[in-house]
Amino acid sequence: MPPALCGKGFDRIGARAYTDGMKVNLTPELQAKLDRLAAQQGRDSESLVHEAVERLVGYDEWFIRQVEKGLAQIDRGEVLEHEEVAARMEKRIAQKQRRA
Repeated sequence: MPPALCGKGFDRIGARAYTDGMKVNLTPELQAKLDRLAAQQGRDSESLVHEAVERLVGYDEWFIRQVEKGLAQIDRGEVLEHEEVAARMEKRIAQKQRRA
């Protein structure tokens, strides 16, 4: 497990190398949708599932990094008061309305 996750509610006791393939059971309806999509794209279902899992994991990694950045900003006192946020939002809305 990455050192960044140790001490944040994750533990190493259950961690082990995962080298076997994974079997995922889909409902017949979801499998049919997946097969249809794969056929439309000229791909196999397994490659679509692999891509979907990569996207999910990538997004989750990005999201965790963003949350950690935000928490670090809070720790450094880099925060805006409610009134400042509201003023910035009002300014942006007004700018967009003028452009429209």
